[in-house]
Amino acid sequence: MKQTNLPKKHGLYNPENEHDACGIGFVANIKKISSHKIVEQGIHMLCQLKHRGGEVGGDTGDGAGILLEISDSFFRRECSKLGITLPEKYHYAVGMFNFPQNKAQRECLMSETEKLIASEGQTFLGWRKLPTDVTKVGAGARKTEPAMYQLFIQKNAELDEAGFERALYLIRKQVEKFAATSELITETFYVPSLSTRTVIFKGMLLPEQINQYYLDLADPAYVSAFALVHSRFSTNTFPSWERAHPYRYLIHNGEINTQRGNVNWMKAREKRAESALLGKDLAKVLPVIDESGSDSATLDNALEFLVQAGRSLPHAAMMLIPEPWDKNPHMTDPKRAFYEYHSTLMEPWDGPTSISFTNGRVIGTILDRNGLRPARYYETKDHTIIYSSETGVVPVDPSEVIRKETVGAGTMLLIDLEAGRIVTDSELKDELTTEKPYREWLDLEMTEIADLVTADLRYESMDKSERFKKQRAFGYTQDELNKILIPMVTEKKDPMGAMGYDAPLAVLSQRPQVLFNYFKQLFAQVTNPPIDGIREETVTSAMTLLGDEE
Repeated sequence: MKQTNLPKKHGLYNPENEHDACGIGFVANIKKISSHKIVEQGIHMLCQLKHRGGEVGGDTGDGAGILLEISDSFFRRECSKLGITLPEKYHYAVGMFNFPQNKAQRECLMSETEKLIASEGQTFLGWRKLPTDVTKVGAGARKTEPAMYQLFIQKNAELDEAGFERALYLIRKQVEKFAATSELITETFYVPSLSTRTVIFKGMLLPEQINQYYLDLADPAYVSAFALVHSRFSTNTFPSWERAHPYRYLIHNGEINTQRGNVNWMKAREKRAESALLGKDLAKVLPVIDESGSDSATLDNALEFLVQAGRSLPHAAMMLIPEPWDKNPHMTDPKRAFYEYHSTLMEPWDGPTSISFTNGRVIGTILDRNGLRPARYYETKDHTIIYSSETGVVPVDPSEVIRKETVGAGTMLLIDLEAGRIVTDSELKDELTTEKPYREWLDLEMTEIADLVTADLRYESMDKSERFKKQRAFGYTQDELNKILIPMVTEKKDPMGAMGYDAPLAVLSQRPQVLFNYFKQLFAQVTNPPIDGIREETVTSAMTLLGDEE
């Protein structure tokens, strides 16, 4: 996406430095019974999370949004007014498009989108100008308000729904690439959602403004079986319409500490990427990651790619945010084999993180390996599940509650909306980890360092004077030898570091330095609620980890 409302990098300011502490939650009917009540409860929850969001000038929000089920009856009624005839449910898609206010640019993007729909073998049905009330939003939001349109596309009869979703993915990625590279498009263009199941309403809003601005949400005819909501607090960056959550699959509370490394690894692997489902069309979706997005947006990019390449949504979530498996003596196969196998394909997107996700078929949440984000849920007698980073976000009669739980570190809560039931963490992971022979693949293909043949290795000794010269030339000191290298060799101890490590920067030194001294790890040190409320602040710290980018 082109972001024309953000300052460019200058001096010590870098727009890449983003961390946010937000409010998230969802409400859903486990039996997938759609109602306007779910929409109202989602908006009420969002308003209860207002204290977790930021404000600009008192009347403009850092971002608020809601992800809902596509209301088939509502859209049929609205499309009939425009002369658009919708096919049967799930045989069409609804897209939310944030166009430039400039008419020429908007029409250029609309024309390109329609061409891409045809080139991907789908049928263009029409555009709908989204009814909004700009008087209900703040002055800051009005300055950058996009032109909101909905797009309707009919599925090719030869495709199943999964194939249609991949075609929609290809269409969206190509129009985004066109907007990013075309000299004709100078204003921000963004596609919040394009799906057969879900639709997203979001923006630079305060929570209470969302159903005042988006008039569809205030209409009692709009029904949904679920609602994911997010109230954004942009600690370190500037709010914008496109940076509000939800993203296409997820909402996120936390920080991805390994952001830079994860993005770089994704870029590196694109050259060797293959997909039986995407085939030659894979080139159309590259690059996978939109680097102008926040840490949440790039996580969503990765999640979406893994799903469109054929993995289930829970499977992809487990790849990105795994449990602590490598040194857990209580974890046994096949779960250990599952995580070990996928660790060779994907680094964990680590940090104090809670994400909730949905594709319209399942809805769930997963917590980071340390459980540093709060995650609680209620289940009621009328088959409603209420999950949030807070408690008390939706009023519930205590006599109606049949279950209260906290999501544990590294565990997943999943509701199968198609089957109408909650799937436990153990049941879900037992199924996913036994789906393929991961241990067999590891035994067949992986070589352990301990198994390498050492017979041909030669050791050469050197006298003390020569050894000392080389140690000086490569910057080794007595501290490194005595406190790091010798304990690593004799006691098998890993080197220890600490936040607040204040040794002089290697790059400024006039003496030779060990290569690793030039590397620092960037990470956000924050938990919510704070482990140590006095000393802990929302800051970015640096820690020397001997060259380890993670």
